[in-house]
Amino acid sequence: MRIVLASGSPRRRELLASIGLGFEVVVPDVDESRYPDEDPSMFVERVARSKAAVVDDPGAVVIAADTVVIFEGRVLGKPAHPNEAISMLTALEGERHSVMTGLAVKAGDRMESTVETSLVTFTSLTAAEIAGYVSSGEPLDKAGSYGLGGLGAVLVESVQGSPSNVIGLPLAPLARLLRVFGVDLLIR
Repeated sequence: MRIVLASGSPRRRELLASIGLGFEVVVPDVDESRYPDEDPSMFVERVARSKAAVVDDPGAVVIAADTVVIFEGRVLGKPAHPNEAISMLTALEGERHSVMTGLAVKAGDRMESTVETSLVTFTSLTAAEIAGYVSSGEPLDKAGSYGLGGLGAVLVESVQGSPSNVIGLPLAPLARLLRVFGVDLLIR
């Protein structure tokens, strides 16, 4: 069975490749805007389901995801510019926040979805360290302005829950959803 990843995220591609899964990539064109007062869990699940739904390939199992960072009740998406990244990282410095990923798997007319949440604690950082990280360019395309799969890993003191969720694709929940569609990642 063919697998299609409905995502332009290089981190999601890397995670799937790291577990030896063969797949194709289709970058979905969906509105990823959050509705006013939309619950973060409902938001990421809705967007993941929308990404999966736009891939019209009845012979494939489609995987889609959407990830956000939540801190003090606010959803932190991708920063619009370096100063916003500095602001986000300054707020997260030395604090704990949530990372939430909506995950959807679709085959034919059937779709299953779930939401995975991990708790991340940042280490203490200086303003110079935050500025240095932002100047690397890495935070500019990541929710919450950091990535666990790169240099941003040095910002993270601990993760409670799935580390792959923090990167953008929770692999254990993905394996459970894929089994529903007859794809077992451990038995091939």
